[in-house]
Amino acid sequence: MASIIEHDFRQFDLNLLLVFRALMQERHVTRAAERLFLGQPAVSGALKRLRAAFGDELFVRGRQGMEPTPRALELSQQIDSLLIGLHHAMRVNQPFDAKHASRTFRVGVSEAIAVTLFPSLLKVLGSEAPGIQLITVDTDCHRVSSMFERNDIEIALGVFNHYPKWQQHRALLDWRFVCLYNPDLIQLEREALSLREYLDHPHLLTSFKGELRGFIDERLEALGERRRVIFSNPHFATQPFIARDNPVLVTVPDYIARIWSRSLGLSISPLPFETPVHQISALWKTSHHEDIGLRWLVDRIDQVVRAQ
Repeated sequence: MASIIEHDFRQFDLNLLLVFRALMQERHVTRAAERLFLGQPAVSGALKRLRAAFGDELFVRGRQGMEPTPRALELSQQIDSLLIGLHHAMRVNQPFDAKHASRTFRVGVSEAIAVTLFPSLLKVLGSEAPGIQLITVDTDCHRVSSMFERNDIEIALGVFNHYPKWQQHRALLDWRFVCLYNPDLIQLEREALSLREYLDHPHLLTSFKGELRGFIDERLEALGERRRVIFSNPHFATQPFIARDNPVLVTVPDYIARIWSRSLGLSISPLPFETPVHQISALWKTSHHEDIGLRWLVDRIDQVVRAQ
């Protein structure tokens, strides 16, 4: 068996795997070349050798750049695990040197969590790890696994109730829905909204599907009640500015409500009916669990969340 492995490897340049990984992450020959500090012809030549070695096109031109073939997606998991494991073996006795590290992390995250977390996280990184860069992309529980499989992201932050064994998980924060409003435009009988007051006022809704109903409306239906939604938008950041200038209510997670309350002078009220507690977690691939840089970033995210 060993002689077969040695024979195959003599005919294959292992540096080609680094080119494969860069192409998988960048989906563009020029950007992959810049990432590897190579010329574009060198990466194009490496891709030609990769195609010959694996008997597949691997990457084809598409609307969004170089699209990986099904064979490339299958290889990506194996190659990524191999390179991460080899990198860990080389550095097993070396701690992560954050102060001098130069690395870009791709993070899948929702808008509300990004608004809450990243101002403080970037302040920490600027002090402890000035060479670290973050690229964030929008994700959710429905898309996160496919994004991991394509290596679009290395870590995800969000509400993930279920995750497969090939993903690692760390709980970061428990939260509930609360209600935000402008106290100058909406005067309550008490400090907390009554159910009647909640139903009497118009509502704003964040809907990623472009609908006028969501989770809260399902909870109200179970009580035999219904609210009036007058505006639906897929972006969280739009809602507090509308609530600041209009006599409307907006129901949002408590962690983002606290920020908007401080910044825009809005008041927070608990909901006048029960809703479950949700959890924000960090996810990453089990194959990356020994990546000391990634684990360092997860630790820092955890610390920032707890400090807030």
